[in-house]
Amino acid sequence: MKIALISDAWRPQVNGVVRTLETTVVRLRSRGHSVETITPDQFRTIPCPSYPEIRLAIGAGRETERRLEAFRPDAIHIATEGPLGWSARRWCLDRGLPFSTSFHTRFPDYVALRTGLPSGWFWPIVRRFHAPAARIMVATAALAKELAHHGLPQTHAWSRGVDLDLFTPGTLGLTAMAGLPRPIQLYVGRVAVEKNIDAFLDAPVGGSKVIVGDGPARAQLERRYPNAHFLGPLHGAELASAYASADVFVFPSRTDTFGLVMIEALAAGTPIAAFPVQGPLDIVGGASRRVGALDEDLAAAISLALTAQPSACAVEGRRYSWDACTDQFLAGLCPFETMRGRIAA
Repeated sequence: MKIALISDAWRPQVNGVVRTLETTVVRLRSRGHSVETITPDQFRTIPCPSYPEIRLAIGAGRETERRLEAFRPDAIHIATEGPLGWSARRWCLDRGLPFSTSFHTRFPDYVALRTGLPSGWFWPIVRRFHAPAARIMVATAALAKELAHHGLPQTHAWSRGVDLDLFTPGTLGLTAMAGLPRPIQLYVGRVAVEKNIDAFLDAPVGGSKVIVGDGPARAQLERRYPNAHFLGPLHGAELASAYASADVFVFPSRTDTFGLVMIEALAAGTPIAAFPVQGPLDIVGGASRRVGALDEDLAAAISLALTAQPSACAVEGRRYSWDACTDQFLAGLCPFETMRGRIAA
């Protein structure tokens, strides 16, 4: 199948959305599918306001249309609600072609945190973007229910996966974390206001707090919390070593739709501490074994999570397969001929 994938989130961004999309593209190509990616690195860009490391393509509408016309895809997936996503959406609608989208980020909540405006003001934009999609891919059943509440019922389950060869118990520890007072509490992800990292750093728990990642809030947090250890972004084997070095993985976000880093930590045998919100509720709360703890008191969640068995965490983490994830993605696509046949019938 010839698949066009359009995303405003791409390298050099480092986050779960980019890792998911890149891994899915690799898996699709390994199965013999032809995948054309239309991403910001192929265009002139400007920095996103308040997120300078995120680059937004400008003046890319005609080139996006030219690329789609030349590729002649069998199916189109629009991953994000950015400039490229809107251009591809318009191209599909002008030609009466079906397309799928995915809901990776609670855009209304993120904008609300940064502007102080109600999140409800921004849901009409999200609804307008996704409403014409034949399917909206979502990571969890709870997220599907939330979108249905906002008038977007056409969801399709698309979970996440873990590199089970990389993230595994017994990985050698990270040198930069060796000798730190225990328990070692780890956060991995963007260092930004919507990640609620202050709640983690303020939690009255002894030991060491380690932050892996980068983002616009890093400099401010480093000044406010001089006793925390900020290691910057890590990748591959170094990231796996960071998970393996920690006693507990702390996920303080209240706005993420899933949290790929949580299942990476579990696969490495590291229990999760988080608030009882979507994402953690789906992963930790939905596990068949105790693999962490959820509590509105994050310090209490950390303390309880430290008593979970690493072996149980690793078993739970191995449930998340990239092969199964790719199967779900393919099932959620809307090939043009297939959809036309359904309409004709």
